[in-house]
Amino acid sequence: MVVQERAGRAAVRPARGRRGRGILRGTVQVVGELLITVGIVLLLFVAWQLWWTNVESDARQGAVIKEFAQELGSTPPPQPAVADPAGPADYGSPVVGTAPGHAGTIGIMYIPRFGNNYTRPIVQGTSGDVLDTLGLGHYANTAMPGAVGNFAVAGHRQTHGAVLDNIHTLVPGDKIYVQTKDGYYVYVFRNNQIVMPSRTDVLEPVPTRPGATPTESYLTMTSCNPRFGAEERIVAYALLDSWRPAAAGPPTEIAAQVAAAVGG
Repeated sequence: MVVQERAGRAAVRPARGRRGRGILRGTVQVVGELLITVGIVLLLFVAWQLWWTNVESDARQGAVIKEFAQELGSTPPPQPAVADPAGPADYGSPVVGTAPGHAGTIGIMYIPRFGNNYTRPIVQGTSGDVLDTLGLGHYANTAMPGAVGNFAVAGHRQTHGAVLDNIHTLVPGDKIYVQTKDGYYVYVFRNNQIVMPSRTDVLEPVPTRPGATPTESYLTMTSCNPRFGAEERIVAYALLDSWRPAAAGPPTEIAAQVAAAVGG
């Protein structure tokens, strides 16, 4: 009797062991499938961020540029007059436009260093509805193009159009062109700086110098840093070099870009 009871217990133990191993295998399989699903979702999210948001934003920004071209009311000449070898013509003090309402278009920015097809709209405001779709956002409390003070804009680096993806490639002396309905403003890049997001003094009328009275016209561009992160900000500074009214046509260096962007 004792022998039979022990044999019965011995037969039950392997059965329980097999069931335990089966449950463990099932659990591992479910966890594995969940991890694969999570991985796929993450890959799709990254693809959406780095590719599809750029596709959508590029299309919307192209539409904004077309709308701006229609507002100009006239087609710019395909080629401006030949530049005077003695230097650029003096058109007097720059005309400074009035800031539009939120999400209104200020103009277009051309940066040859970023490529011959770089044309990005400049839109009023820096909230998500502007930066995530419409292009470069103008800090509403800063100066307008051509004005004495700090004309400051922000833009994404790797997503939503990646309007300032190559900001780190600027070289001192590079020209940055801003077109508005009043004319063309030529800024010359000076230097860049890496700061923490709390450094709002870069937006002061004289960048990084709170309380200073400006005597020059600055352009400040801000974006996230590093390229695939947002722990810091990269800031590019430029100074106004010259301007020309819309009636004089675009500067020679960007005449083809302007014609491609707004007609001509």
